[in-house]
Amino acid sequence: MGVTRGCQELLSLLCGIWLWVSVAEPSPPTPTGQSREGAPLQFRLAGYPRKHNEGRIEVFYNQEWGTICDDDFTLANAHVLCRHLGFVAATGWTHSAKYGKGSGRIWLDNLNCGGSEKSVVDCRSRGWGNSDCSHEEDAGVICKDERIAGFVDSNVIETEQNQVEELRLRPVVSHAKRPLPVTEGIVEVRYKNSWAQICDENWSSWNSHVVCGMLGFPAEKKVNQNFYRLSAHRHPLNYRLHSVSCLGHEAHLSLCSFEFYRGNATGVCKGGMPAVVGCVPGPLFATGSAQKKKRRPQQVQKRLRLKGGARPGEGRVEVLRNNEWGTVCDDRWNLVSAGVVCRELGFGSAKEALTGARMGQGMGPIHMNEVQCAGSEKSLWSCPHKNITKEGCKHSEDAGVRCNIPSMGYENTVRLSGGRSPFEGRVEVALGAGSNGTQQPWGLVCGQGWGILEAAVVCRQLGLGFASQGLQVGPGAWLLARGWLPLLLAAGVDLLAGPFASIR
Repeated sequence: MGVTRGCQELLSLLCGIWLWVSVAEPSPPTPTGQSREGAPLQFRLAGYPRKHNEGRIEVFYNQEWGTICDDDFTLANAHVLCRHLGFVAATGWTHSAKYGKGSGRIWLDNLNCGGSEKSVVDCRSRGWGNSDCSHEEDAGVICKDERIAGFVDSNVIETEQNQVEELRLRPVVSHAKRPLPVTEGIVEVRYKNSWAQICDENWSSWNSHVVCGMLGFPAEKKVNQNFYRLSAHRHPLNYRLHSVSCLGHEAHLSLCSFEFYRGNATGVCKGGMPAVVGCVPGPLFATGSAQKKKRRPQQVQKRLRLKGGARPGEGRVEVLRNNEWGTVCDDRWNLVSAGVVCRELGFGSAKEALTGARMGQGMGPIHMNEVQCAGSEKSLWSCPHKNITKEGCKHSEDAGVRCNIPSMGYENTVRLSGGRSPFEGRVEVALGAGSNGTQQPWGLVCGQGWGILEAAVVCRQLGLGFASQGLQVGPGAWLLARGWLPLLLAAGVDLLAGPFASIR
């Protein structure tokens, strides 16, 4: 009897344990495309610089927008996420917060999709909200620009009104006789096919630093506020932003905190005036006496350069150590570190932090790895980084940058005509402004001696990348341009006179 009673008690205990485990066991995966609360998941693309089919991927779960960590991220994950957004597939993905750091929760980590899933909830992960990542590891996706037939969803891109896409400096003095670039003026943002001003209340030098960086300038300078105070109100004002607060390392004003005026904004900013910014151009873009001053002290050996780019301000990052040039590994490479490179070289902030040897593979040693700049450093060498090991990185992981550069108007002085596409044609140059409302006259370039190097200058001036061919056809010079031909003209680019050679 004692043995039987003991067996019954043991059986009861085991049944109790089994029942407790069954209740405590996590719930199975939620239905496709829905959160545990039953509400459909929403997805959007956010960040800068992003397009309608690429950006930082964000998911709306449990009534809160959040990001996805790049740990173990693959193209298969991007395929599933792009289909959530209404695109047929993905063409790529990005890591290390290429489109800027998000905010709020990091909803998914170690996401592992096979690529054929109908929803990310069918993929393996650490679970919703379970992550050891920071927003420096936010993932992004690049979707194929082809929509799924019949897909209806307006939430393809971050469409909130609190976006600042385009910005300019408007000089209050006529600059018809002054050479470009415009380095000083009232800050204006694009709004509803027009331009609006920013109230300067609590405006700081950090704000100016970010604005100058966006416009292609490495630094800011003080301006005569009294002069602008007298002249600003001669034109109608339409304030759009106020309470702008930047930390100084942001690559774009949209990454700073700010507020929008709502409704009729004509009577606002009574205690201030339009924000005014003055910028210092880099040595390549300084004009007149400023150019001479900039070039005098340039006796120090450069320890940083860009190679392999088709345009000014872009290329593979190379650094000098022990009299030997080497590359930088792309581990943890982001916009902040890329911005330090751009400003050190006399450009503005970074438009893109390129990974995976997008600007071609370098040669020789790899000097730096896991560069983590704060954004205030004057030199890339001042940023925390690790020395590379033989197993740590390969040249297929060389880092690169694309920097903001000032608008010099060079693209308006030359054009291609008569070609089968915008990337080829007869080269024509502007002969001066038209008079009395007449059109600007254009002339041909003699084809004698015209070759690939001359074509390269025109392609660069027009922002078309590398040149494919330089042809002599009839009385004029012709060229064919290609957006990316890394094996062509590799020597020719280096032989050009200066990094921003142009026809004048």
